[in-house]
Amino acid sequence: MLHGAGQVIDPADAMFLLPEACRLDLAFTGVNTNIGPHATVIGVQTAKCSFSFFLRDVTDTHPIYLPDYETAISETDDIRSYDEISCAIQSQGLQKRLEAIESDPEESYDEASRKTRDLKCVTWLGLSRDIRNFEISFFAMKAASDMWDCVKPRYHGKDVTLPETGGAPVRYDYFCGRGIGSILERRRWLEQGVLPILNARLQDEEVIYTYKIFVTLERQALQAEHVRGTHFLVADHYSVGSMFTNEQAALCTELHNGEIERDEETVCYIRIQAVNSGSTPRYSFVRIPQPNVHALPDLMKTEVKYDRQNGFGSYRDDRVFLIASVNGTPVPNIEMAVLLSPGEKAEYIYKIPHRPLSKERAEALMRTSYEEKLVECYAFWHAKLTKMASLNLPEKRIDEMMRAGMLHCDLVAYGNEPEGALAATIGVYSPIGSESAPIIQYFDSIGLHDLARRCIQYFIEKQHDDGFIQNFGGYMLETGCVLWTIGEHWRYTRDDAWIRSIRDNIVKAVRFIIAWREKNKREELRGHGYGMLDGKVADPEDNYHIFMLNSTAYAGIKRAVEVLSSINDSLADEFSSELTAFHEDIMESLKTGFAEAPAIPLGDGTWCPAMPVWADKPGPLSLQTSGGAWFTHGTFQVRDVLLGPQYLLLDEVIPSDSLQARHILNCLADVFFINNTAFSQPYYSPHPLANLQRGEVKAFLKEFYTNMSALADRETYTFWEHLYHVSPHKTHEEAWFMMRCRWMLYLEAGDTLTLLPGVPRAWLEHGKIIAVDGMASYFGQLTFRVESNLAAGSVTIHIKINGALDRLPKLLRVRVPHPQGVKAAAVSIGRYDPVGEFVLIDGYVGDVVVNIQF
Repeated sequence: MLHGAGQVIDPADAMFLLPEACRLDLAFTGVNTNIGPHATVIGVQTAKCSFSFFLRDVTDTHPIYLPDYETAISETDDIRSYDEISCAIQSQGLQKRLEAIESDPEESYDEASRKTRDLKCVTWLGLSRDIRNFEISFFAMKAASDMWDCVKPRYHGKDVTLPETGGAPVRYDYFCGRGIGSILERRRWLEQGVLPILNARLQDEEVIYTYKIFVTLERQALQAEHVRGTHFLVADHYSVGSMFTNEQAALCTELHNGEIERDEETVCYIRIQAVNSGSTPRYSFVRIPQPNVHALPDLMKTEVKYDRQNGFGSYRDDRVFLIASVNGTPVPNIEMAVLLSPGEKAEYIYKIPHRPLSKERAEALMRTSYEEKLVECYAFWHAKLTKMASLNLPEKRIDEMMRAGMLHCDLVAYGNEPEGALAATIGVYSPIGSESAPIIQYFDSIGLHDLARRCIQYFIEKQHDDGFIQNFGGYMLETGCVLWTIGEHWRYTRDDAWIRSIRDNIVKAVRFIIAWREKNKREELRGHGYGMLDGKVADPEDNYHIFMLNSTAYAGIKRAVEVLSSINDSLADEFSSELTAFHEDIMESLKTGFAEAPAIPLGDGTWCPAMPVWADKPGPLSLQTSGGAWFTHGTFQVRDVLLGPQYLLLDEVIPSDSLQARHILNCLADVFFINNTAFSQPYYSPHPLANLQRGEVKAFLKEFYTNMSALADRETYTFWEHLYHVSPHKTHEEAWFMMRCRWMLYLEAGDTLTLLPGVPRAWLEHGKIIAVDGMASYFGQLTFRVESNLAAGSVTIHIKINGALDRLPKLLRVRVPHPQGVKAAAVSIGRYDPVGEFVLIDGYVGDVVVNIQF
């Protein structure tokens, strides 16, 4: 029973008037205050605010202190007033996680990488558009029982199988050096830091082995016009988790053989140079590539031949899998011990076709020049870089990762050239409207609008007749995500003709979402999903009213209204009214969710409402309010921290400066994150954008450096999906990293453009330059150059926006963070805001040169 104001009140009728400020003593019977699930939760509803708490959490040593609600809950023998409790807690000088981050020095890569995991990742090499790629790995990167360096041909997400291997995947295993010893001195890097050409260096005492590996065409010169690509439906077929309608499956079957059976294979070229760096003769040791040596004798059921006369490894004469040479002549044996004089070099070249070749084709391949093919490969990838915006960032690693990342994403955007839909794949998986979104939006950000449009076209061509968009693993959130990405593409390009061409697809998608909402307008769902979409958004089979699902759908309709308005479509007004109602329904369930979620303690002694992950259940699932087993993907909290209401911030449902936003960000940072970074698949959480919008630059940088140092291979910049070895070459994660870089450099909000909102202070040290040339923004093409001359006490910034006059920003905000936090003494134009370190320029027109004096 509940005791209040001298009365005994049934909890079902616990409604009474209290003074503005008061103390209420309550007693309970028949409750569960034990550890474990289903503990008693007390809900408090007031006109101003509502909240809940676990009854077992109430103590007088750590009262539940909710300053946002001017409430404190303690045990009945605690005679202190609210003000006394508040003073006692605040006097301890404790800090929330975000406050502690703000007090600490600004995060850097060097600092973050000392603490984070160092995950090595395999490298994918291939040709853009073509699913016939190769996975390159070294023995120290795989299972402890696997001692081989290897090259594995792949059809994107699936291994190549051969009849000679009994239908098992094939890979080619090789080795350099004397063996696996107590010391491993190996490093890897991309050519020029960015190109999909892999280098490695292995030092076996005096003998040094250097590798250079790339992929090219078998016969033709590697040029854009010679890359045919793979039809996007066939690429889908070879992706993990892909979904087809019956019609799409039939078309894929019809196209398949013509796309796979080619008279032009892709070929992996490997050059290994063994050099004696010592002062006396030393032996070098090499074993040339052979199929599935790691699996012998289980998988290899057929004889493999090596012809020392021509250096051919084959299953039979017309099935050649390897051409091997040493110092320009065929390698005489599969294992080699070569004595090298000081400074002498032995050069091995291996050519491995994606699938075995006839002897005639192998003989032609034998005559091709490694050096000529390498030069072609350089030119091919450099040509792609010249088409994107130019970036020059003062932090070499980040500068290289931005360009390497674009090429990584381009590498696995599959489709026929030179036109047509492209599948923006994500790791081994097929495109997903949600996970492909940052890839496509980054393509747009760096000016590759045609590439972005073709990637969007994939979703248009695979859209179902009823408007639903679904391509992967039963996920149900793609429809809204694709509409959002369409809107973002339009904001960059203002391509009304394109919008008119896909207008019917947009309308069908919006009407599908509206009909979906109608199915959920049931009175029993009031406050718990009324008018919200229900369905699965990730791997777990959770078909609930998930905030991520509804947030992305809301953003999709919002962008649809915007693009339809741009072509004067009468449906824009109808959909706008629907958008308003959708917002109200989401906010009603969010309000209820926060009221029912038990309060959680923060690092400064205060408490705040825990955030709900979906509208159907109260509070974070991992807190066991309703019991259950929620551990998956390496964490208890995957649903709580990756699928929840933080998406309402990204998708413009709630403003980043709202009370709900503060509760979400504090809840995440204090309880569910480490260094402001999520567990498991951390790039699924978009909260850093809200940190940046709120001016929490240190929090943004804490996540930025923590995440990328832990999830990306530190040598080759390839990203994993998870913080353990699952799903390599994960371009979704890499694209979100690049979008964070984009946010760091510039952000749009309404009619305001902000430059440098999140750049580290170290980037403005004396002599450093930040240069952006041709990035795309909502306001037009953006070019700016920041030159630091702090030895003379100044920073100069040149800014140019190429856009129509009616698109230019009304306010230009330029953040200029001095490395030591010094405030500017004068600015040459505009006015200076010392709190945010911004130069504010009203009514931007034309080129601007800003000089800041310190």
